[in-house]
Amino acid sequence: MQRADTSRGGMAAHIKGVAKPSCVFNKGEFKVRLTKMTVLPLTAAAMLAFGGVAMAKTVSLSGQFVSEGKSTATPSGLVSATLDTSTDMLSYSITYAGLTGPVLAAHFHGPAAAGANAKVLIPIPGPYSSGMTGSVKVTKAEEKILEAGKTYVNLHTKASPAGEARAQMLVTK
Repeated sequence: MQRADTSRGGMAAHIKGVAKPSCVFNKGEFKVRLTKMTVLPLTAAAMLAFGGVAMAKTVSLSGQFVSEGKSTATPSGLVSATLDTSTDMLSYSITYAGLTGPVLAAHFHGPAAAGANAKVLIPIPGPYSSGMTGSVKVTKAEEKILEAGKTYVNLHTKASPAGEARAQMLVTK
């Protein structure tokens, strides 16, 4: 094995603080000696290339309002939402009509299949009016429930404090 000669005027010999070469020549072959300076970047590159980092995605959801519980209202309207898993943000747009009065509270509830009830999962901040839009920060656990189609938006009014209109959120493609 023969080392590259840097003792007689080679570039590395003249630069203070430069480590000895990590290349070795062996009968016409070129070999690289692995050092901390080469192993760490190669490891990081391999992790990125082979799934060491989770891939972010955007998920679209939507649901149409129907009457909830004992309400006699005939609501109509739509909830459209986009979940961005890279920022953990849920953006939404809510339109509605046909309620007995103003919306006093609104929430994403879950986990719940269609027709089942669940606790408040993600509060929707007011003020409330048809055509409202907004964004809320969500947790990774909430993201999984949203992606599974196990949430619904509930609009609460004075006449129906438990909920007057419900929109089951389904993942759309």
